[in-house]
Amino acid sequence: MRIPYQQLKAEFKRVLISLDVKDTIAEACAAIFADNSRDGVYSHGLNRFPVFVEYIKEHLIDMDAAPTSVSAFGAIEQWDGNIGPGMLNAQFCMDRAINLAKDIGIGCVAIKNTNHWMRGGTYGLQAAEAGYIGLCFTNTIANLPPWGGTEPRLGNNPLIIAIPQKQGHIVLDMAISQFSFGKLWQYQAQGKQLPVPGGYDSEGNLTTDTTAIMESKRALPIGFWKGSGLSLVLDLLATVLSGGDSTAVITQSGRKETGVSQVFICIKTDNERNASLIEEIISYTKSNEDGNEILFPGENMLRTREQSLKEGVLVDEKAWEVVKGL
Repeated sequence: MRIPYQQLKAEFKRVLISLDVKDTIAEACAAIFADNSRDGVYSHGLNRFPVFVEYIKEHLIDMDAAPTSVSAFGAIEQWDGNIGPGMLNAQFCMDRAINLAKDIGIGCVAIKNTNHWMRGGTYGLQAAEAGYIGLCFTNTIANLPPWGGTEPRLGNNPLIIAIPQKQGHIVLDMAISQFSFGKLWQYQAQGKQLPVPGGYDSEGNLTTDTTAIMESKRALPIGFWKGSGLSLVLDLLATVLSGGDSTAVITQSGRKETGVSQVFICIKTDNERNASLIEEIISYTKSNEDGNEILFPGENMLRTREQSLKEGVLVDEKAWEVVKGL
């Protein structure tokens, strides 16, 4: 079913206000969840919202907390998220990185002790909308086996790279598993098989069965050993730059996925000069003799957004009823 965007956002805000969340904070969080579903990232929009509410009720998120400065050195800053809302901490950090890039040309802001940022592409878009190149990544709880292993020891650490473009920003937002866990849950809820293998079953066989993958806890890293290595170095960078907890510490603490470490990088660029270069690269990439359409990262998101604003945001009816009952 489809729900008008404003109605979806208002329902999120209603629930947060009922939990004694301040109006401005509830408005900002509701907008991010609604925007995620509007853009087709349902796993971190409507479908994720009840988990966010659960974390608030369990006091795993301090909705009144704000980031505090830890240290600053030139273009690099460290902040403590104080277990505040991960989405708002992330917006704050990317805004700091943008301000640093305005003056220095580049800004790198790392934050420890924060929470799940929901859709990482939100913050890449934040930089691109301001006319800057944006990069960001986060570590997570261990939920991905390293290549050659059978037990989760790596985080499914998302990587985001956004490049501003007048015709629509280029935004790569990818998990390190072939399918993000949000996407696995989405396929599982719909009773669908994955289009390509996304992990292993309990016997070590590649499978498209989401339930088998969730039970084995053996999602398939992108590029096999290459994805495994990428996950490791992203955790290393996030931990070292922020001075926060690593995937190992988060996991071995026995707590739920809180207190993660994140990095936000912003680069100043000459958009007018680069426009023709970007157009040249995109045009060449899209040229395809067999006639099949090729999309750049983020292009399908723009189409989904346009359809959502015109026809209403696509929602899972069961998930919508759950949120209305919160």
